[in-house]
Amino acid sequence: MPDVKRTIKLVTEQNIIDKPSAMEGFPMRRWNIQVFLLNEHGEEIPASIFDKTTYKLHPSFEKRAIQSFKHPPFRIEEEGWGEFDIEVVFTAMDKGGDHSIQHDLNFATNRYEAKHTITFKNPKPGLMAALKESGPTPGDENGLKSKRSGKHDDEASKKKKRGDKNIDMEKLADGLQKLGEDDLLQVVQIIHDNKTQETYTKNDVDQGEFHVDLYTLPDSVVKMLWDFVTEKNVV
Repeated sequence: MPDVKRTIKLVTEQNIIDKPSAMEGFPMRRWNIQVFLLNEHGEEIPASIFDKTTYKLHPSFEKRAIQSFKHPPFRIEEEGWGEFDIEVVFTAMDKGGDHSIQHDLNFATNRYEAKHTITFKNPKPGLMAALKESGPTPGDENGLKSKRSGKHDDEASKKKKRGDKNIDMEKLADGLQKLGEDDLLQVVQIIHDNKTQETYTKNDVDQGEFHVDLYTLPDSVVKMLWDFVTEKNVV
């Protein structure tokens, strides 16, 4: 289950406006937030890996307390006098799930940036392809974007489809994550003993993590892992 991490940047701008405030001593302000994805060089690029971004504002905004935007840079603009925390929910493309962060809306400066790391667990092919546009992903050789032939990609796609007919790969990934430490050691051993040249694995010693791309495993190993998690009652 390869995890892919990306850094997003929220840019907040605010200014005082000439409108009456409901709270004495707190001037009305107009503020906006935009979302960007940072590539491997730290440069801003459109956050097109997300289908939607939802901002959950303070309840005092009433009907405007929850606002969703479907196009980068997912810009929201509002007016108000108070600072508060905003829950921002990013909905990843290709059914990549929701990813939430807390954003501190404050008026200390007219413009400020906040960076957050988003982790995509076992992204599907469509999302993985989009993630490749912003940096390396598991399976890339020497940290560079993989330049596999179209024939190789076709074979990998067919192999994935064959496996999907019998085994739910998402359930397998979820089941593996639910295993205890001792069981996980057995899983790692199974993979090491049966992997091929096509199998992607990464052993992150510093973080104490082991990563494997399930779609690069031979069908026989996938079946072994499925039987294992089924026996452990985690699927």
